[in-house]
Amino acid sequence: VVKEKNRMGECPVWEERESALVYVDINSQKVCRWSPLTNEVQSVSVDARVGSVALRQCGGYVIALGTRFAFLDWDTQAVTTILELEQDKPNNRFNDGKVDPKGRFFAGTMAEETAPGVRARRQGALYTLFPDLSVIKQLDQVDISNGLDWSLDHRTFFHIDSLAYAVHAFSYDVHTGKIACPKLLYHLEKEEQMPDGMCIDAEGKLWVACIDGGRVIRIDPETGKRIQTVRLPTPRITSCCFGGKDYSEMFVTSAYDGLDETTLAKEPHAGEIFKITGLGVKGIPQNFFAA
Repeated sequence: VVKEKNRMGECPVWEERESALVYVDINSQKVCRWSPLTNEVQSVSVDARVGSVALRQCGGYVIALGTRFAFLDWDTQAVTTILELEQDKPNNRFNDGKVDPKGRFFAGTMAEETAPGVRARRQGALYTLFPDLSVIKQLDQVDISNGLDWSLDHRTFFHIDSLAYAVHAFSYDVHTGKIACPKLLYHLEKEEQMPDGMCIDAEGKLWVACIDGGRVIRIDPETGKRIQTVRLPTPRITSCCFGGKDYSEMFVTSAYDGLDETTLAKEPHAGEIFKITGLGVKGIPQNFFAA
């Protein structure tokens, strides 16, 4: 549905009040908004790689870029820094993020590659930005903090560390926002490659984007089993969210960075955004950051 190619399209968020899909292109340092009504893509450039975007209750967005949390005012394009983190790790940046059921923004970090396929291990962490703009560190020694979401009863937090090739489930205290007691939920099969972004549907099942696996997979958290696979027309599938007027459509982001010239020539859809219909299941609306 979006032909404008992203180097590293990520973190799609359906914004009901704008009837639009908001997402980031991490490596182009842009926050983007696509309107299905006009088919127009608008974007705001920022001064660092931007890993994630989420909706703010009062309008505009909260973003995680470089190693800082910030607010983005869409109309003025102003970026206001909230807090700098990890200043001792110049090679780190924020990656995926999402707002919890109580309006807190969870986002994690990762080390950038220093050469193709080479990165310092266990340099990342997972943080929570509270509505009072205080921050706590939830996890340490993460490789690539990635997809995240909460169970429908708000008692479980799901998180992906991509280089573990797995989805983990944590107990979650909705009152304090704290996570604890990680358990392995699902380990990806070889052909599924590496897990990236993730979202939950209205039946409480998880959808995981498989980067380099060219698919999204549906996992049942009750059984830890994969129950569905949807293949997409390009390999570097990065994230997914439900949207549209009744949340029955799934939007899927992809990337072309990481493909060599020969592969790129064979992958005309790399970096585009796709819409999957007819899944027979709906998603749930996004939470708003409560500040």
